[in-house]
Amino acid sequence: MINQLLIIGCGNMGGAMLAGWLAAGIDSLRFAILDPALPEAPEGVVLYREATEAAAANAHDAVMLGFKPQQLRDLAPGLQGLAGEDVTVCSLLAGITRAQLASAFPQAKGHVRVMPNLAARVNRSPVILCESGLEDAGRADLFALYDALGTAIWLEEESRFDLVTALAGSGPGFVYRFIDALAGAAVELGLDRDVAEELALVTVDGASALASAADIGPGELADRVASPGGMTREGLNVLDEDAALRRLLTATLRATAEKGAELSKGA
Repeated sequence: MINQLLIIGCGNMGGAMLAGWLAAGIDSLRFAILDPALPEAPEGVVLYREATEAAAANAHDAVMLGFKPQQLRDLAPGLQGLAGEDVTVCSLLAGITRAQLASAFPQAKGHVRVMPNLAARVNRSPVILCESGLEDAGRADLFALYDALGTAIWLEEESRFDLVTALAGSGPGFVYRFIDALAGAAVELGLDRDVAEELALVTVDGASALASAADIGPGELADRVASPGGMTREGLNVLDEDAALRRLLTATLRATAEKGAELSKGA
């Protein structure tokens, strides 16, 4: 079992994950934070302001990097005392490879790329894991911890990590934009904004819940909603013409994944 995870840089994502772990009933003593700017930590979670404080406590056996990927080169030297041979380094840093993590923290026991999304706060996030250096017991411990945030998945091919990040990590942003656009379209056609936004949100929530519980894929669900010659089919014809929606999302995921590769080169 991971006795304590030290979160280094507890911003939006780190904070969402911590909230999810605590909501799942995991003991707050299993977490600590190193963040000079965070106003306060949740009750029971130790907050360090300096790396030397955390190193002196020597209570953690895993760290999770939650700062910006562009900061890795500058911050890593000052964090060496936190990533010794008994410590696993987990990274939320988009685009940063396992090889780059190993170069930045050469003494660490293992190096793990982690990609959740903000639904970790409500324990509904996919969490993509890609590791090097861990034995079976270490993999099992890590999986159990991150699986508490929703659904953890091991990815063995690191070459696909940026694409998976684009889909599962950035995906909520695209879904939120779709909800906003769906409501906005209704407003354009004359519906009151408050009503349009509420209906769009509830519609997407219900559709997602049904798709999660269904024994058929979302494509077939869409066809079942659409009666031949009916209203829904007429709308789907617009989305399906020349694969318009799929082409748009392919371009969206491609641009997102390519940004991950760019971040890696700049680190």
